[in-house]
Amino acid sequence: MTLDEIAAGREAKIVKVGGEGQLRVRLLDMGLIPNTVVRVQKVAPMGDPIEIHLRGYELTIRKEDAARIEVEDSAKQKKDRGQAI
Repeated sequence: MTLDEIAAGREAKIVKVGGEGQLRVRLLDMGLIPNTVVRVQKVAPMGDPIEIHLRGYELTIRKEDAARIEVEDSAKQKKDRGQAI
């Protein structure tokens, strides 16, 4: 699953940051690194851009860039650990 597939209000943990060259470096520099929990705050009416909350700040990224970030949905993580949602 990728970050652009997460619904507004849901949390997910970053598993892998894709992309190549400058794009990947830029995403990592903005704090989008593996094992970071992010929450999708808002999605624009046409689906682009996406506003996310991570590490105490808000970040708006393009849907195209969000599609390069592999995540694991928090609800699935809790279910796998046997916790109630």
